[in-house]
Formats: sequence, C-alpha cells, structure tokens
Amino acid sequence: MKNFLDYEIKDEDIKFLKKLSNVCRGDILKMTTLAGCGHPGGSMSSIDIFLTLYYFADFSLENFKELNRDRIVISHGHTSPGVYSALGRLGFFNIDEAIAYFRLENSVFEGHIEREVPGVEWTTGNLGQGLSVACGFAIGNKILGINRNIFTVMGDGEQQKGQLSEARRFAKKYNLTNLTAIVDYNELQISGSIHNVMPQNIKANYKSDGWEVLEVDGHNFKALFNAIKYAVNSNSIVMILAKTIMGKGVSFMENKEKYHGQALNEEDLEKALNELGLENDLNKYKEMRKKPVIKKYIDINIPDINLNLDNNITYLKHKKIDNRSAYGNALLSIAENNKNIKFAVFDCDLAGSVKTAQFAQIRPGEFFEAGIQEHNTATVAGAVSTMPIVSVFSDFGIFGVDEVYNQLRLNDINYSNLKLICTHIGLNVGEDGKTHQHIDYIGLLANIYGFKIIIPADPNQTDRAVRYALKEKGNFFIGMGRAKVDIILDENGKEFFNENYKFEYGKADNLRKGSKASIIAMGSVVNEALKAYEILKNKNIDISVYNFSTPTAIDLEALKEAATTKLIITLEDHNVNTGLGCQIANKLIENQLNAKLIKLGVKNYSTSAKPDILYKLEGLDGESVANVILSNL
Repeated sequence: MKNFLDYEIKDEDIKFLKKLSNVCRGDILKMTTLAGCGHPGGSMSSIDIFLTLYYFADFSLENFKELNRDRIVISHGHTSPGVYSALGRLGFFNIDEAIAYFRLENSVFEGHIEREVPGVEWTTGNLGQGLSVACGFAIGNKILGINRNIFTVMGDGEQQKGQLSEARRFAKKYNLTNLTAIVDYNELQISGSIHNVMPQNIKANYKSDGWEVLEVDGHNFKALFNAIKYAVNSNSIVMILAKTIMGKGVSFMENKEKYHGQALNEEDLEKALNELGLENDLNKYKEMRKKPVIKKYIDINIPDINLNLDNNITYLKHKKIDNRSAYGNALLSIAENNKNIKFAVFDCDLAGSVKTAQFAQIRPGEFFEAGIQEHNTATVAGAVSTMPIVSVFSDFGIFGVDEVYNQLRLNDINYSNLKLICTHIGLNVGEDGKTHQHIDYIGLLANIYGFKIIIPADPNQTDRAVRYALKEKGNFFIGMGRAKVDIILDENGKEFFNENYKFEYGKADNLRKGSKASIIAMGSVVNEALKAYEILKNKNIDISVYNFSTPTAIDLEALKEAATTKLIITLEDHNVNTGLGCQIANKLIENQLNAKLIKLGVKNYSTSAKPDILYKLEGLDGESVANVILSNL
C-alpha cells in the first residue's frame, strides 16, 4: 500500500507521475484557454506537488468523507486548474467536465477551489489562510484522538501575509507535528519577483518560529516524496520549501510572471501542446461547454452534536450581573453536563474578560490560548467547527468581528459551524473608549449569509441563547456588553426570562403592551426602553415594549402588532445607520406596514465614560426616549 510512512517510492511510481504530470499541464492550459482566464503559471509550478500528495496520501474518493484520513489543504486557491486536473486524473471526478466547465456559470469548478468538489478540503483563494485551516484540522484530530496527517500547500507570495506568522507560532506552541507545510517556491507573484514586491526570508521566518525547514526540487518526485516522508515521520514541525518554475513545461511560459494570471490564446495553446507532445482537442471541450451546467457534486454536511442542555441557570431580580458572566456560567454548565462531547474553546489573551477561564480550568486540553492573533484564531476555530466538536471563539466584539471579517466570511463559505461569542459590544463598553466600542456588528455580519445574530437582553436570556446556539447547526454570533445589567422583569415584577422560558431564534418578546407607541429594542438598552415605559406610564401614556434579540431575523407578527400603534421607535446600542432600525425599516416597507419609524442609535464615535452617561449623551437613555415619543404623539 502506498503511503508516506514506510513506503519506498519506486521507479514505476516516478514514471507514472512524470507522464501524468505532463498530461495535467495540458489540462491546465486547455481549461484556462477555454475559459479565457485563470492562473496557469502557478498551477504548472505546483502540479508536481499536488500529484505527489494526492497519489501517496491516505486520501481517496472512498474515504474522503471519513474523519480517519489524511487531509490536504491547498491554500493558494487560484491554482485551481492544477488541483482539478490532479484530482480528476486520479479518479475523483470526470476530468473532461473540469476542463470543459472551468469558470462556467453554475459549474462547481470555479476560478478558486471550492469545497463542493470531491477532494477539495477547504474553499480558498483569500491568501494566507491555508496554514491556519491545517492547524484547525490538526487540533481537531488531537481532540478526537485521530492519528492522521495534515498537509497544506501554499504559494510563496502569500508568505507575506501576517496570518502566516500567527499560524506558525500557533502550530509550534501546540506541537502540531501531524502537520506538514509545503511552499511552492517559484519566486514570482502577480507584480514580479517576490524579492522585489516584498522582500522576506521565508526559510528564516519558519526556522525562527521553531520549524524545521527542508529545501527540495519541487519538480523531482523522488525528492518531494522523501522530504514529505521525512516530515511525516519526524517529531518536528516541518516546512518543505519546494523550488519550482512558474509555467514549468512550456519554454515560452517558464519564469514569466505574466502567466500567473493570464491564459494562453488558442495559437499559443497549440504551440504549448506541441511542446508537451499532447493532442489539441480543444474543440471537443468547446462543444461540451455549450451545454448548460446544472450539476453540483457533493453536499456539505455539518456534524450532528447532541448536547444535553438541562440545568438552565435563572438569575433572580435582586442579582445584577453582566451578560458575559452569564455566558461563562452557561458554557461551564454545558461542558459539565456533556462530558462525552468534545469542545474547542479559543481565546486571544482575554479569557478573564470574556469569561472562558472557568471552562479552561475544567477542560484544559480543549481550551486554546492563541495569544493576540485573531486572524489565525478565527480560521482555526472555523476549521475545527466542521468536525464533530463544539467550536467556540470568544473575543471582544471589535476584534472578533471587525478585525477578522474576511476570515469569518471564508468560514461561512466553507459551511463552518462556528459559535462566535463576543463581549464588549456597544457603548456599554464604557470607559475603554471609541476604539473598543463595537457598534457595527449587525452591519458587518448581515453581509455574511450564514451567520445568525443574537443580542440577548439580560443574563437569563443570555443563558438560554448560549445553550440554543451551541446545540443548533450553523454559524452564530452572540453579542453582549461589558457592564452589569438589570434582570428584565414582567409587569408583575417577576423574571421575564424565567425557568420556563425557551429561546426561539426569530421570536420577539413583548415585554409591555400599550397602544400609543411601540419601542423595539435589543441588548443592554432594553432596560432603557422599560425606563421610558415607566416614565410615560406615570403620564398615563401606554406604550408597547418589544425585545428583538435576533435583529436580522425579524419577527414579522410582532412587528405587525407594533405597527398598529402607528409610531415605532427603534432603540439600539449600535450604529444607527446599519443596525436594528434599518432591519425594521426594510420589513416595514417590504410588508407595506403603515407606521412612522424613528431610529435611535449611535450617531458617531463616542468617548470614554460610564455606559449610562454615554447613553444619555447619545439620547438612548429612558428619559430621552420618553421625550422623543412625547414629541411625536
């Protein structure tokens, strides 16, 4: 059986791979010429690396959906022609379809590799993330007790990305010796030589972070195999610097950076195929390309994780605590009641503030202190979440959302199952000032199609929301402030979110009923809405108060009810231009609901002060809200 552990590469293996490599170069040129675009140069420099990995790793169409297998992450996703050719020629799918339908509408063979293609481990193309993904899979294997190899192939240009340095350090800290990195070192990128575009010493960078580095000829199958075999059997974390030639195999393309992202015209294709000794059957693929494409190859399944969510925690009205502490207590409770379920909780030097320190004490092997390295952490947590592991990334909102937006977006494209739970959102952050007052999370996350947003109103709703999100499939963001908040009470003075309350995503809470106006609020300012209610009640003006804790999943029935008052005030500790008010406005228009809407929210960057002072400055306190309603009745 061929493998990297104890197999010795044979002459017939080398002969087979050399012949296949030549054919693959032809595939790369045909598909890019047919599409009129693509990245042939880098694909031709990486193809021998791809073939070596796909041919010898414990990785096949038969075991591709199994956990107990090797994994191969291709970070430089623009080399998709090479990846598709290698996988197609090794039997993962019909190579003719990959060539004919490359970059064609509705085709799974997109311009950058997509996870829907059999054999593609992770959708990539946003450079610098592949090593982090590989770290995530390696961590997941450790948690699950799976002894398999993780490989990642990267371009040399992307080594300029800061996320790579974060991932290198993370891999070293957690001794991820089951991970092997290979860098395609053709020394060219879009704008020319990597040494001119942004000089760096790739080898020294890895060595300084504690990696062992091997240098090999990236077009020599025996050298590649032996280097990978050494890495797999080593107790070190190894990076293989594979020296290659862009456009390898076609003389007029070799070492020409323009072919990084430029396809050949048909005349040059003819010359290239003649040089490779291959048939020019482009017309066959032209005919195939004329037919409509509707086929998708594989579905991506999120693993089932059956959490026991008993033992809700209900905080009584005399106990004023912050939502973040309620989150930490809920996480601890869930972990204690689910000892058979695997977790991975990620922190960026904030465990005490984001309240994951308790979890770390009871499950130290499933808690990962990643340091101040948010980009890597977001990607690692996303990759882990695709395995049967509850993956939680907690951070301050400004870092866990704004700073890593691209990483979250790519996670979502990869069908991740991430639970992103952030504290320190809104003006509620208070004295930390405008740099840390996270007021744009809805505006950002609403653009990522798969993320569900929950902004709980008090510790009791926080407890139920955390339990809900950890059990449900898909990406969730739960946001909460820093300061302590009052427990939300019903009209009888009892805890509204009591032991009988069950969180439902997309379900609003009618906290008070009235006919003169409606306040729709979320998060920490729900208490301010209730203060406005009391002020107006004392003036014999009855209003309704609603808690919309899922601002991108508006409860239409509740909104219709609120609209019957003809005056709706939205109240949020968020940028007024992109938050709950805008979501409500959209729904009012879409459903032709007749009500005046006044949006109250954060109108500009604020200052350092206690939250109640900041709310008053922004007109978000109960008295200011009551005055707005009075002036509009």
